[in-house]
Amino acid sequence: MKRLNVGIIGAGRIGKVHAENLAFRIPQANPLVIADVNQQAAAAVADSCRIPAVVADYHEVLENAEVEAVVICSPTDTHARIVGEAARAGKHIFCEKPIDHSLEKIDQALVEVARAGVKLQVGFNRRFDANFRRVRQAVVNGEIGEPHFVHIISRDPSPPPISYVKVSGGIFLDMTIHDFDMARYLIGKEVEEVYTCGAVRVDPEIGKAGDLDTVLIVLKFEDGTLGTIDNSRKAVYGYDQRVEVFGSQGAIRTENNYPNAAVISGAERIHRDLPLNFFMDRYTESFVTEMQAFINAVLEDKPTPVCGEDGRIPVVMGLAARKSYDQNRPVRLAEITA
Repeated sequence: MKRLNVGIIGAGRIGKVHAENLAFRIPQANPLVIADVNQQAAAAVADSCRIPAVVADYHEVLENAEVEAVVICSPTDTHARIVGEAARAGKHIFCEKPIDHSLEKIDQALVEVARAGVKLQVGFNRRFDANFRRVRQAVVNGEIGEPHFVHIISRDPSPPPISYVKVSGGIFLDMTIHDFDMARYLIGKEVEEVYTCGAVRVDPEIGKAGDLDTVLIVLKFEDGTLGTIDNSRKAVYGYDQRVEVFGSQGAIRTENNYPNAAVISGAERIHRDLPLNFFMDRYTESFVTEMQAFINAVLEDKPTPVCGEDGRIPVVMGLAARKSYDQNRPVRLAEITA
């Protein structure tokens, strides 16, 4: 069996997830080295995942002739730079979302990728979730007729630290970006216009940081389909991830994932346990499936399922959503040029 030699850049939360999957759940992958300025964190991941080499400087990964592909899990503000450097080094690239908050930097990185002729996949893992893939299948197969609207509910169990909010790029580029990608994926069409309403209902400190924690977004697709996205930074009952697509011949929807299927019935109420509490539990399998898809694309010389343009468009949508909120009007994506 042919195996792909992989270098991992970043040993934080998501870097550890990808390292474990590459080491133990994807037989075609061979993780050779992990890089992080935090040597203790990198060494811990390397030890648990049996990765033979640990380095502090990611350039050593790019200079390693044995490394054929890199998985970029470093802070967001380093993504575009490392994508460009990895492309120039001739490495295939998996990059966590977003590539950057700046369209100019994204475009520069994508030019480097195209010039080098390497493969790039962006980490929108929710596309690989079994529930959402079934919704997409229903749309493709015409099981619900012509789609009329899509409704996406995405609510976190608790807000991130304010220190993170300040550098996150805001809710639209940090949280809603997944839902922008999901809307495009499910309907299979491009969004032309967005209109945003937003508020600070969870934590006043989020507002002081210049961000929002509660938003509703209306989408208008190029074919006339309508969409809504409902985001909150705090759902007290857990990680709320639901989707519905309504069409001319019916509808398809997904509910939350739960740790079990048990229902408790009593004299006064019927209830069940709360849904899985955060993305690390809810999307465990999708992280494996997306990375397997990347490894397969490289080994089999096929297009990656989430390309650079797929990484760029949700950023455009996020910038348009913020502009819509700031100016209190619908904004066409064509207005966002930089």
